[in-house]
Amino acid sequence: MTEPSYLDGNAAAGAMSELFAVDITAAITRCAACGQMGVFADSHVYMNAPGLVARCRGCDSVLVRVVTTGEETYLDLRGLTYLRIPSA
Repeated sequence: MTEPSYLDGNAAAGAMSELFAVDITAAITRCAACGQMGVFADSHVYMNAPGLVARCRGCDSVLVRVVTTGEETYLDLRGLTYLRIPSA
């Protein structure tokens, strides 16, 4: 059996901490494709691409893309219906 090529959503903590002032791994997400809800840390994160891709653990749809170039960072959240961040 082949080992999975993804990590859990905690692997995105470093890249996301550069964009958000809160711990994004505890945020509640809702997949725009299948409606599954859960914490971002439960998503499947692929880091072996030009950037980071987080996919839904239920339907494997892309939730988040983060690509950093020398000058800027691109953040694509269109795979989420929402990202609910708990208040401190």
